[in-house]
Amino acid sequence: MLRLRIRLTALPRTALILTDTPRPDCRTCEGFGGIEHDYGDYETGEWAGIEWEFCGCWTPWAVTLLPLPRRPRWLRRRDSGRDPWAPGGYSNEPPF
Repeated sequence: MLRLRIRLTALPRTALILTDTPRPDCRTCEGFGGIEHDYGDYETGEWAGIEWEFCGCWTPWAVTLLPLPRRPRWLRRRDSGRDPWAPGGYSNEPPF
């Protein structure tokens, strides 16, 4: 059974996507949608990373509903709180 939700994503471009949600009452993955397995290097025996196994209560797919437009350059956030006399925007002088 699919549990659909709408999310905002930023990569590769800002868009609204429709995606599946893991079952919150799943006993296998406890609502996370998958199970992590640590694995080690065979020769040294040290930790080498994590493998992710998807649970049956969740399907990792997404459909783009609406790509959102980018903001024009003149509307983007400006650095207005920066001190114009401080080098690099920061000062090492005490505030008193």
